[in-house]
Amino acid sequence: MLEFLPPLNDHNLPWMDTLHPIVVHFVIAMGLIAFVFDLIGTLAKKPALFEVSFWNLLFATTAIFVAIIFGQVEAGLADPYGKSSEILNLHTTIGWSLAGVLSLMSAWRYVIRSRDPQQLPLSFLGAGGLLSALIVLQVSLGNQLIWVYGLHTVKVVEAMRAGLV
Repeated sequence: MLEFLPPLNDHNLPWMDTLHPIVVHFVIAMGLIAFVFDLIGTLAKKPALFEVSFWNLLFATTAIFVAIIFGQVEAGLADPYGKSSEILNLHTTIGWSLAGVLSLMSAWRYVIRSRDPQQLPLSFLGAGGLLSALIVLQVSLGNQLIWVYGLHTVKVVEAMRAGLV
């Protein structure tokens, strides 16, 4: 399938720069803000915030599948080295897991919203807290891949092409 992509540039990508981190920021922001709105809505007894949270959760769920598509292509072209290979595998596993968790939480939230949009069970709030922790872990792993190991940076790609890494 990779033969259908344009030639690779100095980032070892068929497009100008990495797109996965750009799309992932939508997932991070919307996933975390959904939990924050749920928390504030529960504590301040403002159920209107539950509606905002619901839509953020739906967009985060949609965005994660777009992020996974770009992430899988860019991971396939990354040629990880050393410990970055382990981190990339864990990052990939957690990314797919997050897609499942977000999908289940969106479905669960849809049912809750259909029955009573003014109430939010504490169990859902707890699940939102766990989802937020998983997102933070995923961000940490992604940051290591970029800022520690430099995957898809020009210098690392040049070193790999020269056989130095």
